[in-house]
Amino acid sequence: MSKGKSNVIAGWEQKNPRALAVRALEKIQNGAYSNLQLNQIIKQSQLEERDIHLMTTMTYGVIQHRLTLEYWLHPFVADWKKLDAWVKELLYISLFQMEYLDKVPNHAIFDEAIAIAKRRGHDGTRKFVTGVLHAIDRQGVRAIDDITDPVQRLSIAASLPVWLIEELTAELGVEKATAIAGAINEAPAQSARVNLAVTTVAAATTALETEGFTVTPSKVVPEALLLHGGHVASSQAFQDGLVTLQDESAMLMAPSLQIEPGHHVLDAAAAPGGKTTQIATYLDATVGGRVEALDIHDHKIQLINQNAERLHVADRISARNLDARQVDEAFADEFFDRILVDAPCSGFGLLRRKPEIRYDKTMADSLSLQKIQLGILDSVADKLKVGGRLVYGTCTILSAENEDVVHQFVTTHPEFELVPTETAYELNALDEEGMLHMYPDDYDSDGFFIATLVKKATK
Repeated sequence: MSKGKSNVIAGWEQKNPRALAVRALEKIQNGAYSNLQLNQIIKQSQLEERDIHLMTTMTYGVIQHRLTLEYWLHPFVADWKKLDAWVKELLYISLFQMEYLDKVPNHAIFDEAIAIAKRRGHDGTRKFVTGVLHAIDRQGVRAIDDITDPVQRLSIAASLPVWLIEELTAELGVEKATAIAGAINEAPAQSARVNLAVTTVAAATTALETEGFTVTPSKVVPEALLLHGGHVASSQAFQDGLVTLQDESAMLMAPSLQIEPGHHVLDAAAAPGGKTTQIATYLDATVGGRVEALDIHDHKIQLINQNAERLHVADRISARNLDARQVDEAFADEFFDRILVDAPCSGFGLLRRKPEIRYDKTMADSLSLQKIQLGILDSVADKLKVGGRLVYGTCTILSAENEDVVHQFVTTHPEFELVPTETAYELNALDEEGMLHMYPDDYDSDGFFIATLVKKATK
């Protein structure tokens, strides 16, 4: 219908949060990560803090509600396929504001959308956008409750693909699948882990409150804090290494390792180093405590080392570029006292933070990842000492990558025995085999899975 004038951010756009949201959504639709793309555009822009918040809200809002917005828009667009990508995104952000942002009046939404349509397109684009928005204003959007098929209705309401709704329903039941679908579009809280290697929860709380943060203790992990009122990564407490950003549920893996100060620990897929640095807080370099952190990307090894330095635990961390499936190249059998495998996964537990992944992945991706997960477990199994603990985890909520992987591993490695995953707080999250399942609706944290195994005997 119209061809945008340029893929480069124009000068007039740099102070326009709606125009920049359209640019961000175009890039994300082409495969860019939402958080990285937003950070890049914010750096290039001249937006004030209030407008940065609006642009971020609109960008994430459209990604989170894309199927819903598409369902509402389709009756007003005769030939959806002919629309340029940027025009679709402009209509999406306009409708998102109309339906989800109560404080933005329609006349402001229309004026901004029409101005962007005229400047990026031509007069025909302006007329088209004007007509669609005014028609929606007059007629209203169609009710989601009119959809008779319950799976399709939930898919549109939560903006989740049908296959994922069906899979969650089959695994967890209708009630739980509906609860998860209702939670994944809520904004995640800022969660920080107190670095117990250098401070205490009380001291870190005081430091953050002094900087103006509102601090709430976690109900999931004792060393986690929920923060409001600022950007944690810009705080002095973060720069000084008193805290680091990490989701509450991700902090649950390391404690179940039962690490002692002199242990040798393997973190088999370590980047960006959140769990590596958490493991390091239990270790003492003076008695030989050390964690070997592996990753297949050089730049991520640098990131692990940077985090280790900031958190003052570099003396007990050794990061190296190595695929965990090739540990035979570097370590002898029964070298490690503890092994943590935070496996590569589909990431469906992270939908609040990475909402775009719901549209890109399929069940086939999970089954493909299962092979990688099993490959890592198979490779590291011989490297664990008898009596040692192996903790396996993922940030997904699909059984194909979680309990299915653990069951297959135990079948082929009978020397390993499942034991209950240990938590400081009683979370009511363990299944009958002691594996931990955290869902986004349970504690408003990321979805996560953890299984703990003990090596009882050699083969």
